[in-house]
Amino acid sequence: MSGTVYLVGAGPGAVDLLTLRAARLLGEAEIVFHDALVPHAILALAPHAAKIAVGKRCGKHSTAQRFINKRLADAARKHRVVVRLKGGDPMLFARAQEEIAYLRSHAIAVEVVPGVTAALAAAAHLGVSLTQRGLARSVAFVTPRMGVGESASTWVQTVLAADTAAIYMGAGDATHIAQALVGAGKRATTPVTVVENASLPEARTLVGTLGELPHLATQLGGGPVLIVLGEVLRAVASAAQPATLRTRRA
Repeated sequence: MSGTVYLVGAGPGAVDLLTLRAARLLGEAEIVFHDALVPHAILALAPHAAKIAVGKRCGKHSTAQRFINKRLADAARKHRVVVRLKGGDPMLFARAQEEIAYLRSHAIAVEVVPGVTAALAAAAHLGVSLTQRGLARSVAFVTPRMGVGESASTWVQTVLAADTAAIYMGAGDATHIAQALVGAGKRATTPVTVVENASLPEARTLVGTLGELPHLATQLGGGPVLIVLGEVLRAVASAAQPATLRTRRA
């Protein structure tokens, strides 16, 4: 047996934001290796597949990437359709390149199925375009997270250079993010919006400024979080309740 491994984007969480291709492959899958935050409703679209959790969450036990790589290759030698189901889009902060390289080096066919990434789901939830004529012509997708032994990140410089920034996997580093950006010259009054569980009914929006970001992060409930930073959010901040911390539910 020489099957194909499909790196499939599960999107931000809402089942109906999956692509038709993703839904079809889940229905055909014989085995699914899925991230920790993929909702059960999406996994239910793979009724005939064995489901194996291989997700990574900060501060919790997670499966080593090298082990995931090997399991994908082993599965492709036994099954025709192997799905590696990743939250958001597989090609953005999802270590897809490591899996692609490993599988290709072992002569395993691999295909990528895009998904809706968290920044776009958050923008849709807010009703705010990340780019706006005359105000924002550049967007940066960054993360402050770094693996052991990795070279120094330039995420601070990237955020400073962009009109709008979407910060992934930053909820636990909110204090560091605020201090690093303000220390590098970003105004503490820059509008910030934190969106938790974007696209889901339980989505929450926390509105404030960069200086308030550490305190905003203490209000979160443990769901996937996207931090958006930039002047495009000025109208959102103005429309919120006049309080130091403003919380809006979907």
